[in-house]
Amino acid sequence: MAELLSWEADTSAAAEVYLADNRLNLDVYPNGTRHFLVLCNARREELLQIEFLRLNCNEEEISSSLSIIPELRQLKSLVLKGGHLWDEYGMCLPGLVTTLPVEFTHLQHLTHLDLSFNSFTSLPECVTDLKELTVLLLSHNKLAALPDSIGKLVKLTFLSLMKNQLRVLPASVGELVALQRADLSENELELLPDEIGNLCSCTWIDLSGNRLKTLPSSLANMTSLGELHLHSNQLVTVLASLADLPNLSRLALQNNSLRSVPPEIQNFPFVHLEGNPIGETDSPEEQDHAEPKEVVSRYLTSNSDSFTVTAEGCNVVLPCGIEIHFPPEAVSLVAVISCNIIPPDPQQVKLGHHDFLLSPVLELLPHGIQFEKEVMIWMPYIIPRSDHRREVVMRTFNGSWTNLETKISKSRHVACCRVLHFSWFIVISRLRENTCTVPMEGTLLFSSVDPNIKVTFPSGAVNHTRSVKMQVLPVAMEELHELTDDQDSLASPLLCLSQNSADNFLKPVKIQLPLPSGITGLNLDRSKVHLLHGDPEVEDWMDITNQVVLEFTHLYAIFEVNHFSWYWLWYTTKTYVGGIAQKVYERLRRWQVNFLARQRKRDPEQIFLQCVPKHKVESVCKNLQKRYWGPEPSDIVEMFEGEEFFAGFEKGIEIVSDRPDCIDGRISFTFYSHLKNSKEVYISTLDDRKTQAVKGQVSFYRGSLPSNIPEEAARKRKGPDSMWLATLPIKLPKQKTRLHNESRKESSYPPLNLGDEETGYLTEVNLLSIARRIGPEWQNIGINLGLTYSQLERIAHNHRDDLGKQILEMLFTWARCNANVSGCISHLIEAMKESDREDIAEEIHSIIELGKKKYRESIYRVGLSQESSNEDSAIAMV
Repeated sequence: MAELLSWEADTSAAAEVYLADNRLNLDVYPNGTRHFLVLCNARREELLQIEFLRLNCNEEEISSSLSIIPELRQLKSLVLKGGHLWDEYGMCLPGLVTTLPVEFTHLQHLTHLDLSFNSFTSLPECVTDLKELTVLLLSHNKLAALPDSIGKLVKLTFLSLMKNQLRVLPASVGELVALQRADLSENELELLPDEIGNLCSCTWIDLSGNRLKTLPSSLANMTSLGELHLHSNQLVTVLASLADLPNLSRLALQNNSLRSVPPEIQNFPFVHLEGNPIGETDSPEEQDHAEPKEVVSRYLTSNSDSFTVTAEGCNVVLPCGIEIHFPPEAVSLVAVISCNIIPPDPQQVKLGHHDFLLSPVLELLPHGIQFEKEVMIWMPYIIPRSDHRREVVMRTFNGSWTNLETKISKSRHVACCRVLHFSWFIVISRLRENTCTVPMEGTLLFSSVDPNIKVTFPSGAVNHTRSVKMQVLPVAMEELHELTDDQDSLASPLLCLSQNSADNFLKPVKIQLPLPSGITGLNLDRSKVHLLHGDPEVEDWMDITNQVVLEFTHLYAIFEVNHFSWYWLWYTTKTYVGGIAQKVYERLRRWQVNFLARQRKRDPEQIFLQCVPKHKVESVCKNLQKRYWGPEPSDIVEMFEGEEFFAGFEKGIEIVSDRPDCIDGRISFTFYSHLKNSKEVYISTLDDRKTQAVKGQVSFYRGSLPSNIPEEAARKRKGPDSMWLATLPIKLPKQKTRLHNESRKESSYPPLNLGDEETGYLTEVNLLSIARRIGPEWQNIGINLGLTYSQLERIAHNHRDDLGKQILEMLFTWARCNANVSGCISHLIEAMKESDREDIAEEIHSIIELGKKKYRESIYRVGLSQESSNEDSAIAMV
């Protein structure tokens, strides 16, 4: 208590500085919103006179502060921004504000409002009632549309809507007669309203990074316009009349699809047209690959997994961001396409040496369907660490995983390929690959990773053309010293060579490798040089120094071979170099990771588990600390890409739900370095928590290894704990006042089934389990489920002393009304997601998937599958 009083005293003292000039800038201080709440009590009269206020919307106390702000009637400038925290990839985290109290309309002196970097999906109506507003900043939100009432802000001079999800603008935007600057960049606008031409005061407008294909002719009425930014759209034509705008000093049209431009625009002195295919015509081959100008776009919802494609073609966008483009005439008949997003299974996804998986598995059905024109697939991928040694490629499964010709959009982090059939698809990061075709006349092959590495094919080395591939893995000297614990050992980059033929070369092929760092032909000690030959199948390294003729120049080692494999040049005094190289190579393929076990602050029975590479642990923990608490990360352990592991709860704690990923009471995981490797589970205990807390633990154990790991590397620790990795404590606190009290157990609800056998059931037992997970946010969930405010108010009043009954009544009221409604379970899952309860949504999905699996198995057991029915019918007909 003394510490709290001291903190409040310091805050009050600091207020002398904060309030000296009617300004309160608390977004630059940790716990700034807490300072604001304390000031509200300690210095309320002075606080009511401030005119400028800034708060950090990434802090949890912001919701309490929002109810106080409308009392500050003298406010002229209000900044409520998020973006003060960053995720593990350095991206700004959005603020926690999703709406504003209606009382904000009392701020009638407000002229400047900044709500950037928050989570608004719609603009609160109270904002458009702020008649004195001149500056409104809404960038980096999730706005899909603007209300018609936006036109009431007739004094607005600057409007920023950059980085939202706007697809259309209301006609009322033309009523913003005082608007001088507008930033609408990086949205999803496809059309502009004609009324935009009424913005006669506008001098600067940015519409770049949208999906505009045409422009309204009314743009030529914006006579005050000085700068018009239209770059990075899909424009196929441009208005010649724009050149007549009297004040226009910059017209940015770069990176559009303009093949022809009116002479007036081409001769305009301030136009920028770079990146347009002006004057180009497609060759017949290019025309086959060109995207059609107009096709239907379809946006699938999360509960849709199939769609139809006709000869007209279409663009299909999945909720996860995957896009599929079917050009016209790709199919001659109507085709029904199904899509599944599957967690990667190491038994199915076979990765090569040093490959990293960057996406889940996309399955498109029916497998093997042949298209008459190439279908384009765009898959988002997890951003790998910047590394010039690596490249991103897509792969498909057709008996084995093969690479596809891939184009990368680094700005969108999307990989694109073209295919003529459907199967499974993934995105991976691999060592950069250099390829060449070796003709009978000979050729040279250089590495793009290290140009000092060169392979020379003499004339006559082959009697028919061969394809050759080269990959290079540099090993930093510091990393090598750490792996070998030897400061004197050095090595050149590892060279991996392969070809599409098992035949040896007819003439020796010359290979040039750079000498290890710090070694030259002048200080070289030949007794320390070892050339190692590696077998990629068993990862065995053999010293072949005495089997080849090694020549040295000032900077290079040169030798000749008649077949390809892996080659590694070492410089060391160690004798058994092959064994050292094998251990170093094995370590290079391992990741050092930590395990996390966090409990949700508002629901300690919800556990968040994750396996994180050590370089990401600090940022991940920082991001979790708002909603979760728990022990420090585990000690560092090493894991291979694609290695399986399990999490088991022990000492009186067990998993609540019957999950499909639960094997023998343990949750299964597969480690992929660039994926999240996280799951949320709900636990319970048989011990009585009314009298004391329950102290349990979660332990992590090894599972199976990827198939491409050699047997020697797969050996684990010796003894009974050979599979154990780490253990972290879990504490379920003592129950003081149980929110979901005993009356819930005594409540009796009639049998209830939502769904059907094939889509899966939710029974009243499942709903009771789900209700135990819900807390004070039950009304928000009820609204998202479609219950009316009057229904929720009646439930709250009837059970005003019992939160548990309120939750049950809300949930079963909805369930009784939707018992026979198709799609009700999908609606329930979506409502949980919209209410920020992804954990409950995931549990419901797991219950349904498990029900589907059991139903299919029962059908199979009793011989009622569709195939059996067809066979029986055929026999009966005979």
